[in-house]
Amino acid sequence: MDPQLLFTLTFPLAAPFWALMILAPGWSVTRRIIGSPLIVVPPVLVYAALVLPQFTTVFAAVASPELPGVAALLATPVGAAAGWAHFIAFDLFVGRFIYLDSRERGIHALIAAPVLVLTILLGPLGLLAHLLLRAVLPRTRLHRDGLTAAPLP
Repeated sequence: MDPQLLFTLTFPLAAPFWALMILAPGWSVTRRIIGSPLIVVPPVLVYAALVLPQFTTVFAAVASPELPGVAALLATPVGAAAGWAHFIAFDLFVGRFIYLDSRERGIHALIAAPVLVLTILLGPLGLLAHLLLRAVLPRTRLHRDGLTAAPLP
């Protein structure tokens, strides 16, 4: 398949899930949809469509990684598009973890949303921000109405 087309499709396949986590975090539909790890399947399929036809080349570059070999792979349209799909799939998986963990810990959506945006843009830094928040914010239990939180004993 055309690497440009697949590159162009990758983020739009993940965007609805990000929108739910950031814009409708308390909606029961969001919790149900984001609760499934299968939300990452669309960008993973794009990754597979790019990598599988080039498997021997990609495998050679990653099985014994050296900077020149990885740089050469990523400098190709297929390599760059596959790298992008890889980023999008894993960032979405990490975003899913952040969303679910912040809900479980009672971290307010207005605090979690910027962390999720950071995760979209710079995945590992978003994860680090969330882990730091976990360390400094008290863990709370959401009451049944979902509007208030009480500290856990």
